Amino acid sequence: MLFVDPSGDDSGPGTIERPFASLDRARMAAAPGSVINLRSGTHRLTEPFRLSAPDSGVVYQAYGYGTAAQEKVLVSGGQRITGWSRGDDGVCRAEVPGLATRQLYVSGRRAVRAAISLDHSLTRTETGYVTDDLAPQDWQGEVEFVYRGAYPWSEARCQVARISGDGRSTTVTMAQPAFGWAVRLYRSVITWDGPGAGEFNGADAPTTAENSPEFLTEGTFALDGGVLHYLPRPGEDLDDVVAPVLETLLHARDVHDVAFRGITFAEATWLRPGEPEGFLHYHGNGYYDGGSLQTVTFAEGQGQVTVPGGSATVPGNLVFENTSRITLEGCRFTRLGAVALEFRGDGTGNVLRDSVIDEVSGGGVVIGSGARHHRVENNHVHHVGRDYHGSPAILLSGTRDTVVAHNQVNDVPHVGIVVYEGHGAQVLNNLVHDTMQVLADGGGIYVSGNQGSSHASGALIRGNVVRDTITPYNFGLYTDYGAAWVTVQGNVVHRADAPVVLNVSPPLEHVAFIGNFWDADPGDPPEGVTLAGNTTLPERAFDDDPTVAGIVAGAGLATSPQTLPALPAQAPGGTAG
Repeated sequence: MLFVDPSGDDSGPGTIERPFASLDRARMAAAPGSVINLRSGTHRLTEPFRLSAPDSGVVYQAYGYGTAAQEKVLVSGGQRITGWSRGDDGVCRAEVPGLATRQLYVSGRRAVRAAISLDHSLTRTETGYVTDDLAPQDWQGEVEFVYRGAYPWSEARCQVARISGDGRSTTVTMAQPAFGWAVRLYRSVITWDGPGAGEFNGADAPTTAENSPEFLTEGTFALDGGVLHYLPRPGEDLDDVVAPVLETLLHARDVHDVAFRGITFAEATWLRPGEPEGFLHYHGNGYYDGGSLQTVTFAEGQGQVTVPGGSATVPGNLVFENTSRITLEGCRFTRLGAVALEFRGDGTGNVLRDSVIDEVSGGGVVIGSGARHHRVENNHVHHVGRDYHGSPAILLSGTRDTVVAHNQVNDVPHVGIVVYEGHGAQVLNNLVHDTMQVLADGGGIYVSGNQGSSHASGALIRGNVVRDTITPYNFGLYTDYGAAWVTVQGNVVHRADAPVVLNVSPPLEHVAFIGNFWDADPGDPPEGVTLAGNTTLPERAFDDDPTVAGIVAGAGLATSPQTLPALPAQAPGGTAG
């Protein structure tokens, strides 16, 4: 066994009496079959922790994992902020030359960026906006505009390049190329009854402005030209303030048979939205990064939208690329600025189980094309998409025979679980509730594209409970955009705008809804859709039906994820990398 302690010494032998100080030193000393025990405290990374093929066959775990004596281990990509001074206005300021971050945590609490609603009357021009409101001329800092509902399912972010004006009007010049891209991308003509109906360009209507000291309210921050501004809440001290600075905590490539157990990974950021290219979200984990655009025309004269010819994707703060038989067990992923966990490229048999993902700016888990036989089971994923509101809690894209089972997903701004085109996905016995809290046109579980070549090889959505799907224009179980070879069986769906949708464009093919319980009649099925043995119940009957009770009892966490202790106190010492 090898041991790592934030107060250790990399020149030592890595024993329990004389532990290493850094994860990287332990990695270099490990051989296949080694167990690396992390001792209590904050293991602060100064660069990403990287694993490659020779690092296979090793276990990284909190010391005492699985016992009552398990120690509290935090692997952090953050920087402690000190040297605060308080001004007469109550704002605390710290000099942070060179700091780049989009998040801040005070005593473990997420402090949001200072923001205001854009109630100003803005007129879009070729380069930005003009307004007769003079207040923006006082805005300082690196201001960013947010476009909530650029499409009903999308939210964009573009930087302000400069603000100028006189006593009569204000001119806001936006950063390029993001603004020009946004004008071309967010164009739609929608004629059905729902959010966004009519002719619309999402770039016309920024909804909020962020990151100016002028916008500060209690508990918020702004970063302006190497100075961090924070307005404390009453009675709050600033002894434990952390800004995430690394964009990648861990990147494993071409490794196999590695396990991480009982470790909390925290405090990483993602800086791309603050670049001139901005963040032009389209759907799920994808965003527009330049390139071709296409016009999609809906059936029956329902309108058209502009879509990217191809999308970039929000990266993971922890990335496993071309890996097999990786196990993440009893871990926590929190205070992260992109997607918490990404499985990328070819790989087989990777598992995430008994873990918690929360307080994440983007999505929770993304499993991408090339993945085979991965499992996501018995995890609690909640309060994700905190900054990028189109982000799903769990997303599968191009995977084969992936199982998502017995998870609890709740409090997310858009869709809970997304399954894009793939083969043989199984979404089983999950509890999904309080989704769609910010954006529209989504659902608790969303499936699109071809899922196989028969019902036997296609996607199976079974035994899930989906409830409290919140914002308007949503569907509890949403089969969309050419979904094919999908079986939706034995689920309980209630308190959504509609339990399912049957008529979409492109149309559904070989989609069967069998033995489900919902609180509204979805109507007559079109060609390509089968309805059989489904039951419509009034809301008050859901608690009394014995079959529903059995499905509810079997959905969600099979056992509580390992009890997660309070995070260790942030200590100035201890770096690992």
